[in-house]
Amino acid sequence: MKKPNIILIMTDTQATNMVGCYSGKPLNTNNIDALAAQGVRFNSAYTCSPVCTPARAGLFTGIYSNQSGPWSNNIAPGKNISTMGRYFKDAGYQTCYVGKWHLDGHDYYGTGICPPEWNENYWYDGANYLADLSDKQIALWRNGLNSVEDLEANHIDESFTWAHRISDRAINYLDEKSAESEQPFLMVLSYDEPHHPFTCPPKYLKKYQDFYYDLGPKAFDDLENKPEHHKLWSEAMRSPVDDKGLYHHPLYFACNDFVDDEIGRVIDHLDQSEIENTWVVYTSDHGEMMGAHKLVSKGAAMYDDITNIPLIVRPPRQAGVFGSAGTQVNTPVSHIDILPTMMHLANIEQPDMLPGGELISVIEQDNDRNVMVEFNRYEVEHDSFGGFIPVRCWITPRFKLVINLFTSDELYDRVNDKNEMNNLIDHPEYASIRNQMHDELMDYMDEIRDPFRSYQWSMRAWRKDAKPRWMGSFRPRPNDGYSPVVRDYDTGMPTQGVKIEDKKMKF
Repeated sequence: MKKPNIILIMTDTQATNMVGCYSGKPLNTNNIDALAAQGVRFNSAYTCSPVCTPARAGLFTGIYSNQSGPWSNNIAPGKNISTMGRYFKDAGYQTCYVGKWHLDGHDYYGTGICPPEWNENYWYDGANYLADLSDKQIALWRNGLNSVEDLEANHIDESFTWAHRISDRAINYLDEKSAESEQPFLMVLSYDEPHHPFTCPPKYLKKYQDFYYDLGPKAFDDLENKPEHHKLWSEAMRSPVDDKGLYHHPLYFACNDFVDDEIGRVIDHLDQSEIENTWVVYTSDHGEMMGAHKLVSKGAAMYDDITNIPLIVRPPRQAGVFGSAGTQVNTPVSHIDILPTMMHLANIEQPDMLPGGELISVIEQDNDRNVMVEFNRYEVEHDSFGGFIPVRCWITPRFKLVINLFTSDELYDRVNDKNEMNNLIDHPEYASIRNQMHDELMDYMDEIRDPFRSYQWSMRAWRKDAKPRWMGSFRPRPNDGYSPVVRDYDTGMPTQGVKIEDKKMKF
């Protein structure tokens, strides 16, 4: 039986609050909504980290950034870390990546150089897009197209945009890949939109001039029982929300609408020829606070506004393949599960190095599982967003526990407090579940060999019974299917597994 084709589509800065089928808002994400109606929608999918590069590390390497290396933007994964493209290419797949990469550690735009595991004929990162623009066009794209008047005066249409050129290359790939080849394909489409600088044809912007997003109660969070760094963040970047709790940003909403249409172009083209044997997976890296909890942008917070990302999986057009059309799953899942799921679909063995799990069984059994979200740093070059603020978050079907290592912690009831207004961390009624979740998080950090783990994570002000965890055991790096055997430091021979370091000091 021929292996299936897989198309992974991702956007940038588009949480569930910006997708119509999740939010119920009139956001014109009709093509994404149609994927959900035809496939499976995960309602509790979470980013690995609410920052671009660490999120992409989790998505494209299947490993949390604390292990793979990109703790923040503009840091590349380690040279001994394999990506999705390598696994699939070595399994006999044609591999095509089109669009924003943001994982080479160079800068926001990338180097323009295609990694060897992807087809260089279709590679089109930010540096490639810039190379196709004149200096004047670059200046317009980054800073000069901020109104309908700007767009019209400069005759901006679809063909100017990065998103449209990404879709063009995807369509070309579908047309040009060898029809005779029996090779299945993996194609990744990575759009920058609706991320700044918000470039789209003027007809989209005109639709949102009078559109206001109602944030509800979270617009009025006084942050009284929230961590100190949230308050500092709020003071440094004032919320643009008005006194009615309405967020107004026509450019953001226009680009959200526009990128959906660009996704639709590719899906419509696919449906003409490859639908019988092609899985479509759609997600985003993280969200935008939009003034919720008096915060803007993204950073060291674990609110759903930036961590709860859309995840939709549409199966091939074959009855009974993957649940029923329109299925919704509330079980917590993560970016970290996407690569294992795709490998499962392609019958590629998942190496021990990947901590996630495939989601087919989650669909079929709706099993009880928890996920972790991390945050380590915002920007390396100039610490422009609060500097080093390590955070770990543990999400269960009912609760969300947030450990802010340098400040105070948070506990939210995901069912009864969807707006995450009431921090229950010190509430005696929830102490038992809080402590259980805390223990589970500590165990998981230890299990995945989180290099940031230390006894301070367990010694919290509200955990009077906690004892320091001194994590001194040596464990070899899990097998990734590529790297040489790990050798024991003391013997130089292949390691036999876990041991406790017990050095006898000699003077």
